[in-house]
Amino acid sequence: MENQTQKMPRLGWIVTAIALLLGGWLAFDGAHALATGDYVTPSSGRYAGQLGPWTHLVSAVGIDPRSTLMRIIHLALGVAWLDAAALFLLKFRLARPALLACAIASLWYLPFGTLLSLIVMGLLLSPDLRKWPGGSPAGRL
Repeated sequence: MENQTQKMPRLGWIVTAIALLLGGWLAFDGAHALATGDYVTPSSGRYAGQLGPWTHLVSAVGIDPRSTLMRIIHLALGVAWLDAAALFLLKFRLARPALLACAIASLWYLPFGTLLSLIVMGLLLSPDLRKWPGGSPAGRL
């Protein structure tokens, strides 16, 4: 029987922090873009009004980076990250696959989303997190 009071490994807190950071930003920026008509962009300087390198990737697959569809994708992916982080903290066994799915789904978000997603994937594969209830089939649901 699993120990529900087992403390989360330090790597688990790093995964949680990344999930909350990336999910929070994607949800905020997507909601902001839906509410105001545009994403948060620099207001001055060399990159004023410009979006990140991810725009080239989504444009290449035929999605307008400033479209309503892309704004909804931002918001939905952000909420998915936040939900997966909550499942992870609550030690649900679906948390690890949910976090992996969010990380894979965020690889397009160059450069920071890609880097943070790769870090999350690597940490979730570590032996410490495979043993923790939130990362294993022994957890809840």
